[in-house]
Amino acid sequence: MSERDETAGTVRLERQGAVAVLTLDAPKTRNAVTDPPVLDPLVAALEAVGADRGVRALVVTGAGKAFSAGGNIHDIRNRRGMFGGPADQVRNAYRAGVQRIPRAMANLEIPVIAAINGPAYGAGCDLVFMCDLRIAGASARISSNFVKLGLISGDGGLWFLSRIGGPAVAAEMAFTGRAITAEQALAWGLVSRVVPDAELMPAALALAQEIAANPPEAVRMTKRMLQQAGRVDLPTMLDMAAALQGICHAGEESRLAIAAASEAATRAAP
Repeated sequence: MSERDETAGTVRLERQGAVAVLTLDAPKTRNAVTDPPVLDPLVAALEAVGADRGVRALVVTGAGKAFSAGGNIHDIRNRRGMFGGPADQVRNAYRAGVQRIPRAMANLEIPVIAAINGPAYGAGCDLVFMCDLRIAGASARISSNFVKLGLISGDGGLWFLSRIGGPAVAAEMAFTGRAITAEQALAWGLVSRVVPDAELMPAALALAQEIAANPPEAVRMTKRMLQQAGRVDLPTMLDMAAALQGICHAGEESRLAIAAASEAATRAAP
């Protein structure tokens, strides 16, 4: 991926040094991610980021007033595209369609930050929780609103929500379908901070750049460890930590970082 913007009509991918910014840009559907014109370039952009070892952090956001409305409500109502046909056809359409997003996100080794600039509903809510970190603008609204449409989360969103919010929060959001404010999301620990809308992207980029300034392989390994936390028992986690730490200690990246820290400590000593 080059430093120049890459545009696929409904998704914009750009580089700012070691940070990539992925912007959903389909205002007519409020950045609905189930439409193939959005879904396909979104997955392609995630794969491009994953293949570029020069990218150390990714920010995901939406253009306009919405982060993402999730599914295209007109297609859902009219049972078009992935929402039409008998049950087995819909099942296969989900597998070949919107479920490509969580798979592509799970394959990313770098930290991903959601900059939630407005409503994030349905599959848009799920996309928020597929990210590692979440910063909300003051106008953000988050809703796992599937039950209000007589549906469930078809892209694995509850898997992410239950791990981030815990069983009680996930149950309240999933069973009510209620939209919560940015401040409520902060109180529930679903986002790490809330900022004025105008400060959202500067805050997200500053966080991404802070992460990107760290030794990249250590960051990738740290993400891998965080992904395994809560999924494996302690002995397995300790074995994994020892193995990855051995790689870190033997690597040039760690040697240079430790040398720089040691020199800085020496200079700061009285």
